[in-house]
Amino acid sequence: MTAVLFALGGYLAGSIPFAVIVSRILALPDPRTYGSRNIGATNVLRSGHRIAALLTLMGDAGKGWGAVLVARVLGADDVLIAIVGLAAFLGHVFSVWLRFQGGKGVATAAGVLIAFDWRLGLAVIVVWLAVAAASRYSSLGAIVAALFAPVAIWYFLGPGPVFAAVVAMSVILIVRHKANIVKLARGEESRIGEKKAATPS
Repeated sequence: MTAVLFALGGYLAGSIPFAVIVSRILALPDPRTYGSRNIGATNVLRSGHRIAALLTLMGDAGKGWGAVLVARVLGADDVLIAIVGLAAFLGHVFSVWLRFQGGKGVATAAGVLIAFDWRLGLAVIVVWLAVAAASRYSSLGAIVAALFAPVAIWYFLGPGPVFAAVVAMSVILIVRHKANIVKLARGEESRIGEKKAATPS
């Protein structure tokens, strides 16, 4: 029962759709109506409102970090910590408030990883930023970071429930980027800051 309650709490925290909330507060279009129709910071940035994108990024990362932090304060062991982190990530990807639709989970996963171990979170974020900055493809940065995360968690913490949670998040995140992978292969993926996808040549 304890595990169920912790999981439910993590899921509900992760389900908060900050992109939609921030857009409504700032009188911006619903992010599900333009660009990639994703409720992530990268798509919100396509609205041209950088503050909205930043607030979305902070909210999405913060809910993952906060869920794990609260669980740790409540005395959760490693198994429960892993469950809460994974549940928060799944809450963002399959939000109950959006009829179980959601984002790809990049920022929320980053927040969870930082809460698991700040060294892990920092290492993965650096990889994401480096790839995204070099390529200007947010999706490519996320995919490479997802592939790197299990290696990093194994190095820092070794095998265990947290490692299993990170592997699960990485697999789901890559699957959620399936369409982006196809567009990257075709040279049709939108770059960071573009308001709409590039027209195929």
